Amino acid sequence: MLRFALLLLSMTALAYARPIVRHIRSTHEFDRLMKKHSTQTGLPVIVDFYSDGCGPCRMIAPIFKKLAQEVGEKAVFVKVDTNALHELSSRYGVRSLPTFKFFLGGRKVNEFSGAGEQQLRQFTKDVIQKAEWENVMLPMENLVSYYGQQDASKTSKDIEKVYKKCVDQVKDDNPDKLCVGAVARNLAKSLKKKYGSGPEFETRFVPEEPSTSEQSDDKKTGEGSGSPKKSNKGNADKPNLHLATKEQLLAEIESRLDAERDAQVEEEEDDDAEFEHGWEPSEWPERVTIIGGGPAGLSAAIYAARAGLKPVVVAPPMGGQLQGKGVDVENYRPAVVSLMRQQAIAYGATFEADVVVGIDASERPMKVKTNSSLIETHSIIVATGAESNWLNVKGEYEMRGGGVSSCATCDGHIYRGKHVLVVGGGDTAMEDALVLARTSESVTVIHRRDTFRASKVLAQRVAEHPSISIKWNTVIAEILGKPLSSDTNDSENVDLDAPAEKVVSGAVLKDVYTGEETKVAVDAVFVAIGHTPTTSFLEGVVEFNPEHAGYVLTQGTSTKTSMPGIFACGDVADSIYRQAITSAGSGAAAALDAERWLSEEGLGNEESDFEAELLADIMANDGRRSAEEYNVYEEAGGRVSGMKESTGAEL
Repeated sequence: MLRFALLLLSMTALAYARPIVRHIRSTHEFDRLMKKHSTQTGLPVIVDFYSDGCGPCRMIAPIFKKLAQEVGEKAVFVKVDTNALHELSSRYGVRSLPTFKFFLGGRKVNEFSGAGEQQLRQFTKDVIQKAEWENVMLPMENLVSYYGQQDASKTSKDIEKVYKKCVDQVKDDNPDKLCVGAVARNLAKSLKKKYGSGPEFETRFVPEEPSTSEQSDDKKTGEGSGSPKKSNKGNADKPNLHLATKEQLLAEIESRLDAERDAQVEEEEDDDAEFEHGWEPSEWPERVTIIGGGPAGLSAAIYAARAGLKPVVVAPPMGGQLQGKGVDVENYRPAVVSLMRQQAIAYGATFEADVVVGIDASERPMKVKTNSSLIETHSIIVATGAESNWLNVKGEYEMRGGGVSSCATCDGHIYRGKHVLVVGGGDTAMEDALVLARTSESVTVIHRRDTFRASKVLAQRVAEHPSISIKWNTVIAEILGKPLSSDTNDSENVDLDAPAEKVVSGAVLKDVYTGEETKVAVDAVFVAIGHTPTTSFLEGVVEFNPEHAGYVLTQGTSTKTSMPGIFACGDVADSIYRQAITSAGSGAAAALDAERWLSEEGLGNEESDFEAELLADIMANDGRRSAEEYNVYEEAGGRVSGMKESTGAEL
């Protein structure tokens, strides 16, 4: 076992250069990288949040890499794919692409969105200068020596108090409790103003020397100069592997493997490889264009791609509702949506990371208009979903996923035996209250009027339920929270920039007539005040459901709309269930309906048909040569050396 461990250590001792641009593969990897460069190197970290279907992202990518090469070892450049790592995107509030964020000491110091090269260069220059300026520390002994020269009346206790104040003001990650960075410089500035000179600084982070050259350097100094060769026995920084225990060896292996992973070169041959699944304009119309990147849209993409239709999926870079929430929906995880996207890509789907602003169905092929592109297409599948309406009160946004929810069916079981609130007065609120009453300790319905808008049967069932109470003429003024407690202290999984996570602990209720406010202790707040389908771009194109405003009207049990060639699936056409799993099913149905409609209309792969006709024409004309046609074999005398007689005769 020890021999195997020694072999592993010798293999991992090789020095690796830091990659020019590092592609982050997991949230844990990102957190470890931020931790390392805030506590060990002091280098700024510049993050490019991108998507493989984003045109501006593709445009700025080579500039980002070139800038990383120019800067060299002065900063760390990383890329985060928002589709693969939606948790990081949500954590840092990424709402448009590309977005660049600049971190120093684990704190975000700057950011901007867009493909602006000058901004990128200027902000990079600024954060590097800031890092160099803050790369100082003021050791306690230097402060003691300084006061000894400038003000001998200061006692050790007084000096310790000054030093502690400096340490407490350091906002960066500071495990060694040192007086460092801008705080140290400000202290020195104040002392200089008071005494005429300031204390001496020391460099906090010193660039590491390459370890692989030590042996060769020692060899050179030992041979030729006559100086004795240095022994490694006294080197306290390196473990003596021959005397180490098995536990020490395994710990050293883990440490070195971590260092190797951090420093491993992953420079890519093709900088555009990350955008290989992005949509590219063609002279031929698309057969199917899918608008929406949630379960419905991606399910349609998988079925359409498997049918050979090569669909184009147009959706914002954050994906559909599940990924855009930034929190887990308990009965349908965002990770499932990410896997669906990968499956669609594997079958030939391409993606355009943009928002649709309009559809022109006045002529064929139809046109899908986005903020930056125009897609001609024979058929369209609309799967843009319906957004939950929110209260927009203090604490609501911050605690979504931490006790604030818009789906009792999805998240209700988490609060078994707990006290919960339901806000609303329609059928959805009544249904949510009845669902929650099966498992929760108590349910309180908050309604701003003195009567419900829900159907009489549902309202009566809620009013008569022993576990449900009602607060009439009341609204929520604020949702209260408490820090999320953690039983573990994982130092490697520290987010140095995101605010502390909170969960719901209560709510402030306000009487709409008297204005009186009261606090109640609850564990969750379920908002059920309706949904708004994302269908504004379809105004004047298709018919809407007269009984449910904003929802697309479909024909019978199919996904066909009033406009031939346009199909609707998921929450845009479902005002009843609005579940991810039912959306995925209707997405598959929409793809089947679109495939059948294209076949009935005789709309196939025009590009392939054109190539087949062209090839057929070429084959048909082969052998029917006119007298003016040029033949190289005839010019050669009708005979080519080495050819068979039969071939020569044919020529």
